[in-house]
Amino acid sequence: MTPRDALWGVTCKLPSNLSRRALFFYCHGRFPRVKNPITFNEKVNWRILKDRREILTWTCDKLAMKDYVSNVYGATTHGMRIPRTLWSGIDVRELENVDLPEHWVLKPNHRSGRIFFGHGKPDISVLQEIAESWLRSAEGLDLHEWAYLKARPLLLAEELLGAPDSPPSDYKFYIFGGEVAAVEVHADRFTNHRLRWYLPDWTPLEVTYGNCQLLPAEPTPPGNFKGMITIAGELGRSFDFMRVDLYSVDGDVFFGELTPYPASGLEQFDPASFDSELGAKWELPVN
Repeated sequence: MTPRDALWGVTCKLPSNLSRRALFFYCHGRFPRVKNPITFNEKVNWRILKDRREILTWTCDKLAMKDYVSNVYGATTHGMRIPRTLWSGIDVRELENVDLPEHWVLKPNHRSGRIFFGHGKPDISVLQEIAESWLRSAEGLDLHEWAYLKARPLLLAEELLGAPDSPPSDYKFYIFGGEVAAVEVHADRFTNHRLRWYLPDWTPLEVTYGNCQLLPAEPTPPGNFKGMITIAGELGRSFDFMRVDLYSVDGDVFFGELTPYPASGLEQFDPASFDSELGAKWELPVN
């Protein structure tokens, strides 16, 4: 463990108010404004510390997200599809008795950024090792992201979207009061991860986010982009802010997930002015 890793570990164990201030300083080089946040990242930090509304309780539970989208909007809202859940549970040995397709994925229900690409019959010993590290809620316990503590600690197997060797591009829509303000497009997330920000009219932006490299701008959006804009706006309409993640696969739109705490408010924008521009669009609820 490096000194930097050790410092991060100590910081995460502090009480939430102190930890969040220290984490923000660790990543941004300054303390966040909590009473009157201005930037987008500061408002994410405010939500983590202050927002305990019922509407957020299920937004970090992947199975609950699917149920919400299906029950409220229907499984084929504007042509959107919801990835099939093949199995959910804690004991991965149960997967031996599941009729899995040739290609599938395993994810934690209550965590972010974790995925295992499975092929055919599962190797249970490998999955048990993965499950042991995944079942702890790092986002809830270490980053103090409240809604993650409400998510059920489960694993789920899903259908694979796209080709096994070519994951589909990920379209992440930033929705404020039901209106799409910007979208970040991610490509090659597991090999040569790059991203590009666009405005809703597909104007490309020269904005970087975190350590991700800039993806070359595409002159035109995918043919179903207007449909994705409509879907994302509807799915985010009930929230003051929500990031809605969608996939485009062979002309079909698939639901990805909802994200109430993008990057935990700890990734830097370049230019920094974009952090303020996004923050200005977010009207926080009265606490």
